[in-house]
Amino acid sequence: MDYTEKVMDHFMNPRNVGKIENADAIAEVGNPSCGDVIKMYLRIQGETIEDIKFQTFGCGAAIAVSSQTTEMVKGKSLKEALDLTRDQVAEELGGLPPIKMHCSNLAADALHQAVKTYMKEHGLS
Repeated sequence: MDYTEKVMDHFMNPRNVGKIENADAIAEVGNPSCGDVIKMYLRIQGETIEDIKFQTFGCGAAIAVSSQTTEMVKGKSLKEALDLTRDQVAEELGGLPPIKMHCSNLAADALHQAVKTYMKEHGLS
């Protein structure tokens, strides 16, 4: 299975790995068929993602996609984060093998779940 240089870079040198203590929003999603699990932590100021971190238990593609997703939304508005699609993440990485596209779903799903939960709890739409 061939991965792009950018996928390998994000796998070998993932950005924003870790946990945010007292995060404003947390979401965890998993895929039972492959066993990948992604947990995202967000620190939100106003309606902007001030910081974002992740913990991923999964394959190299899941780690790379998590890393790339955090890079794409850090400093962005909650609405911009909700607009991010799995295809945009995969495209930013230079593509993923079709069998690994489900990994990009997980990162986007975790991000969207965290943002939606935060917005609901704070009466934002």
